[in-house]
Amino acid sequence: MVNLVAAQKPLLHGLMKMAGIIPHAVEIDSGTAMNIWVPSETLSKPKKKSNKKKTATIIEEPLIKPPSKPVVVLVHGFAAEGIVTWQFQVGSLTKKYSVYVPDLLFFGGSFTDNPDRSPAFQAECLAKGLRKLGIERCTVVGFSYGGMVAFKMAEMYPRMVEALVVSGSILAMTDSISAATLEGLGFSSSSELLLPTSVKGCKALLKVAAHKKLWFPDRLHKDFLEVMFNNRKERGELLEGLVVSTKDTNIPKFPQRIHLLWGEQDQIFKMEHAQDMKGQLGENATFEGIKKAGHLVHLERPCVYSRCLNRFLASLHEANNETAASA
Repeated sequence: MVNLVAAQKPLLHGLMKMAGIIPHAVEIDSGTAMNIWVPSETLSKPKKKSNKKKTATIIEEPLIKPPSKPVVVLVHGFAAEGIVTWQFQVGSLTKKYSVYVPDLLFFGGSFTDNPDRSPAFQAECLAKGLRKLGIERCTVVGFSYGGMVAFKMAEMYPRMVEALVVSGSILAMTDSISAATLEGLGFSSSSELLLPTSVKGCKALLKVAAHKKLWFPDRLHKDFLEVMFNNRKERGELLEGLVVSTKDTNIPKFPQRIHLLWGEQDQIFKMEHAQDMKGQLGENATFEGIKKAGHLVHLERPCVYSRCLNRFLASLHEANNETAASA
């Protein structure tokens, strides 16, 4: 029987290509590679060459051109890969920005043989991959797990990350926040919540992630489980590597502008978390809530989310232009 979720992938890939981005595998280090959807104009078509004996055809690697517009990097959460997460935002951004959509390690074909499962290692690999694509400065948009990676990337590479937009995430998943969040949601572990093994578990995840009551047939949940929740062992290790001790956690002083863009009915990381975090981050942080949306704010209210995101990006680049003009 045809997997309905898998059958939709070629359509989604086609829509992304129409929007102007194509997939490209980037070797980060030996044993580590990351799939990143990149602006099509930044890759030249590989040339085919025949060797002298004409026994084989050699395909050269495509030439990589640096982006011609301000760069926006969209980092996905834990339940789906990059273009599935950001499918409704890409098209609204590509006219004015060079958009890059990575698949983090153990999502969407990205992999590593390195045993490090921390958000810091994800951030390091992403930064290396972006540099290999000719990116020197970028704004990073992170959702949920991707928000934690984005925060870590901004901390580690302040010259590369000029601004952050974060939705449904926190600075770090401390053991106290993890325990309180799971208890409040009625789950015994992060794996039970984020790595469901049954249709019932998939429905439970959707119930807490979405504000609206969404109904899908059991078959669609089953197909989603088969397609989206692979690499279970490694993803379980990613969840273990996510939790840090509360007493070992310090709040970095970020020089970047940080915009917290939140679903007001988020049950996983509630609006109070975002408002507290804004206070901790200081004067460079701003907060914006979107009504009638939960954790999946970018999927539940895609037009509103895209409008808010574009407004922040425009204000960011207007400020940069004013600074450059007065210099």
